[in-house]
Amino acid sequence: MTEESASYRPNPKLKRVELGFENLLFNSRWLMAPFYFGLVISLAALLFKFCMELWHFILHVPAAKESDIILGVLSLIDISLTGNLILIVVFSGYENFVSKIDPRGHPDWPEWMTKVNFGGLKQKLLASIVAISAIQVLKAFMNIDISFEPTKLAWLVGVHLVFVVSSFMLAIGDRFGGDGHGGE
Repeated sequence: MTEESASYRPNPKLKRVELGFENLLFNSRWLMAPFYFGLVISLAALLFKFCMELWHFILHVPAAKESDIILGVLSLIDISLTGNLILIVVFSGYENFVSKIDPRGHPDWPEWMTKVNFGGLKQKLLASIVAISAIQVLKAFMNIDISFEPTKLAWLVGVHLVFVVSSFMLAIGDRFGGDGHGGE
């Protein structure tokens, strides 16, 4: 070190401005809380849609063919997976970007909710998206005798493969990047 750098003393007024700005930046994370609350509201809307689909499914089961029942169940699974996706984003996003969640005092609190880091969040999100797209492809194949649209089917398979390859590449990147445990 030179004498000049050893004798450097930061301006106290500038240091206060810097600390104030850093405090503002840090507290701005709370601006994300309404986004997560909005996702909780969207989860309630999804529950309403699930109940409507379930009711429709139950009413049509007696006269339905086996393939129609399978398609109905796949639709319910699809909505459930979307709900799981919302929960993953809400809990891990809040935990990673806003504030730590204290699971003490909640005996039925799932352990993963406070252990998913950003890398694990990305992997869980992509895994859910792959599962949802796989269900869409399966539903299209189940309806192939009713309405065969080769272009639509090709797009569904193509998009699904893009999600699968993306998930695989993300997993490899995280493994070689030092995040091989997937956030758990």
